[in-house]
Amino acid sequence: MKFEFSDKATYQEYFGPAHHMVRRSVKEFVDKEIVPHIDDWEEMNEFPRDLYKKAGDVGILGIGYPEEYGGTPGDIFFQIAAWEEIMRCGSGGVAAGLGSLNIAIPPIISHGTDEQKERFVKPVILGDKIAALAITEPGGGSDVADLQTTAVRENDHYIVNGSKTFITSGCRADQITCAVRTGGSGAQGISLLVIEADSPGYSVSEKLKKTGWWASDTAQIFFDNCKVPVENLIGEENRGFYGIMGNFQSERLQLAVIANVTSQMALDESIRYAGQREAFGRPLTGFQVMRHKIVDMATLVEVSREYTYRVAAKIGAGHSQIKEISMAKNFACSTSDKVTYDAVQIFGGYGFMRGYPVERLYRDNRVLSIGGGTTEIMKEIISKHIFR
Repeated sequence: MKFEFSDKATYQEYFGPAHHMVRRSVKEFVDKEIVPHIDDWEEMNEFPRDLYKKAGDVGILGIGYPEEYGGTPGDIFFQIAAWEEIMRCGSGGVAAGLGSLNIAIPPIISHGTDEQKERFVKPVILGDKIAALAITEPGGGSDVADLQTTAVRENDHYIVNGSKTFITSGCRADQITCAVRTGGSGAQGISLLVIEADSPGYSVSEKLKKTGWWASDTAQIFFDNCKVPVENLIGEENRGFYGIMGNFQSERLQLAVIANVTSQMALDESIRYAGQREAFGRPLTGFQVMRHKIVDMATLVEVSREYTYRVAAKIGAGHSQIKEISMAKNFACSTSDKVTYDAVQIFGGYGFMRGYPVERLYRDNRVLSIGGGTTEIMKEIISKHIFR
């Protein structure tokens, strides 16, 4: 599968010549190293580990990160351009797996020490190590403040007990940025630790079988008196909840971008198919109901993308956008829900068949309104800003 931006779309307000250079570079990498192998990787339920190294070698993993740790600094739209082009490979699993560093290393960059950044950020940006974020627990779901994984300090180590689940890149991660309870109940007792996969007492499940995102490895991680050095604490003890909440804003932006690209790809495929497929002696576009359906899809896609970009621009300018990014994620996901559903409907029986792009887009889309905070959690966040 190969997807392009619609010629009718304009991005000049947000993307300049330097952003387009990044976009072209990432697109060339995706076309050469990813697109030809997508179908095989989907069936394998993972992509080769060396893809991280290849992406690191050409600088893709470091886009938007500090130069001293191997990155290429730039505003938020450099990262958005890269995210969009990676997602255009047509596999949400590859995009999620290759992008797991983008939710794992920001707390270290924001709150970690120079030594932690050198140890835990630089090798990931270079593609030498894989990083994952571990927040969700089997019994906790979206209730982050009630997480149960404990970390008790004993001399120069924390002893960690508990488990995490639904961890993207969890099977192969060399390190995880993990939320643990170091204090009392509630948000005030949570800390963030970098836990390395070779730590004593650390173990990983088999790959979890998922409805979508087949090409990404997803795991449950277990801690049985797992020993973690105290120097792996990110920021202050019992202050990790605030780091998690700040990180969620970036994760929700990424998911909104992925949802918008998913919608655009489904729309593009629908336009192409409707122009070629004939029914009752004329192409599907000869029917008003079909034209109007595609118009509705296109309208939602453009509105969602533009709103996401606007919120991203405000985030990039340093404005708090907690309510707005929650709205952007919900709107982008509801748009991709409808557009991928309608795309399958337009394709009819073929839309239900493996090997057709819209079938995979439909499957991969479903998790977007769950990851990074469910639609319902987003609405609660929004409501708190409305009913003050």
